Amino acid sequence: MRIIFILFILIQTTACVRQPVLTAELSPRSVKAVNLEETITRRDELMMAYSLTSYDAANKAVAVVNGGWGVETIQKDQQLDLQAAPSGEHNPAKPIRLTLPRNGRIVASLVLIEVDDYSQARQTMAKIQKIHNIIALPAGLLLTATELLTPLKYVSAGLVATGVGLQLLDKLDEDDLLGQSSVELREADVRKKKQQFIRVPAIFTGQNLKDSFDYRLDYDITLKAVKIQPVHQ
Repeated sequence: MRIIFILFILIQTTACVRQPVLTAELSPRSVKAVNLEETITRRDELMMAYSLTSYDAANKAVAVVNGGWGVETIQKDQQLDLQAAPSGEHNPAKPIRLTLPRNGRIVASLVLIEVDDYSQARQTMAKIQKIHNIIALPAGLLLTATELLTPLKYVSAGLVATGVGLQLLDKLDEDDLLGQSSVELREADVRKKKQQFIRVPAIFTGQNLKDSFDYRLDYDITLKAVKIQPVHQ
């Protein structure tokens, strides 16, 4: 009888132990220009915007964070290390992170943009970096969308949610967008597969008038367990 009682206590204790909360971190790693859009100047000026959007078990958007990188110049066959220490010419792409809701999901989105108006692009990036990794409550498109969103729409809606009031969709034409990428992580799948690290390779190719471009971009998603200490009354 005593053994049964002890087993019962152990089962109850084990059931009460909650799994650590998972945090997803998005880090752009590198970008390489295999071929440029601007063949006359033989260089492109780039900027990047990225976001993490979380959804709860009821598929309701609950939080969003944003990040940005650029504006920087790249030449053909050049590869930029986006995690290298700051230098006179280049700055790193800072990571963003967000908690993965229990039985929910996170959507990681990234867009690469070729800059035409350098001054305007610098102003845009300054606004994005001002709210870097600040958690905001989703609004607008993230709450009302009934269809799957493109990465550009995720990033744009995330920026609006932060209060920046910036619509990337309004500032871009089709020629500016070099590429977009998105990855969805479901909490149940991540725990089942015991995933801790995902490297996402993205290939952005296309043509603008007579000029063809080809970019190779890598970004990482790292999953970290965060233990929440119980509150003692």
